[in-house]
Amino acid sequence: MPDAARGPSAEERKGYKSMDAGIHSIDCDIHPSIPGTKALMPYLEEHWRDHLSFRGIDDVELTYNAYRNPFSCRPDWRPPSGKPGGDPSQVLEQALDAFGASIGILNPLWGGPVVYADDMAFALCHAANDWIAATWLDRDPRLRASMLVPFESPELAAEEIEHRARDPRFVQVLLLAMTEAPLGRRHYWPIYRAAARAGLPIAIHAGTGYRNPPTGIGWPSTYVEDYAAQTGGFQTQVLSLMTEGVLTKFPELKVVLVESGVAWLTSFLWRLNKTWRGVRIEVPWIKEAPAEILRRSLRMTIQPLNAPKGEEQVRRMLDHIGGDHMLLFSTDYPHWHFDGGDAMPPGLPAALHRKIRLDNPLETYSRLTETLQ
Repeated sequence: MPDAARGPSAEERKGYKSMDAGIHSIDCDIHPSIPGTKALMPYLEEHWRDHLSFRGIDDVELTYNAYRNPFSCRPDWRPPSGKPGGDPSQVLEQALDAFGASIGILNPLWGGPVVYADDMAFALCHAANDWIAATWLDRDPRLRASMLVPFESPELAAEEIEHRARDPRFVQVLLLAMTEAPLGRRHYWPIYRAAARAGLPIAIHAGTGYRNPPTGIGWPSTYVEDYAAQTGGFQTQVLSLMTEGVLTKFPELKVVLVESGVAWLTSFLWRLNKTWRGVRIEVPWIKEAPAEILRRSLRMTIQPLNAPKGEEQVRRMLDHIGGDHMLLFSTDYPHWHFDGGDAMPPGLPAALHRKIRLDNPLETYSRLTETLQ
């Protein structure tokens, strides 16, 4: 098996040091494409290579359907052949170079973590992380990655976190907005314990393993319903992490919402505070207004912002959420959430651009600072 989890060499670390002075932007959401299970076969143990081949699933497509569709890609970012986000050279040129990003964080959207067989999900995640390290992280010192974990089997997920934490190029743990149970349930706490111990944020990305309907009243019949319902998934996860006590049990843990939008948080925080005041006897571990805890723990990527266009309206929205420090620069490459060459959404005050592009990501991802020293 290739030794992909070795971490950066001494020479690569020298490169990080020399890059420190020039760093001025960090893209927190870039989507590389895993070409298929067959590409992972060299990174699987012999047992799993034989197992997948014997069952005839060694070439099964595990990419989420919505993100495999070429129309989910921005038209000018579609490759002449293959999947969007599949060519590292093109990704580096279009996502990092074009927007002046010094570092890019890869978030692979792939179905391995939601396979029902726990041991198989673990093996696939382990192999995918090795593949990401060898194919992408070894290619360019500007790249970092989120690690894939079998989050429906938290003990195995914690094992993968502990293993992958040895490589400082993996900077966060990737989960989905719609899981089998709300993420605050104690069943999932081994993930947060391992992440907090390693100094890793938890990223919650739009997506589902389809173990439950994406809406609260059953299965929809169109993609637009599924897509719009993702906001409800994010709200449920934030509410669960708060009320079940995760954010008070692990106060150092950062939670990054990726592709969640931002504007919905204004009314959500107001309603959460209001309801907590009436029933706080039910959650005695929450000793201050929930909004204050979330402002410390929560971070959000800016594509899509889903906010009013005018700067005054955006400023008021940020005042409501207390959010100058909460927003993280992202292009969401190669998806279609914006056009043109300006990845900062309209209305974001120019005075905040440096915070969003650099200061906030560095504060969120402590590993970036460590590898740049």
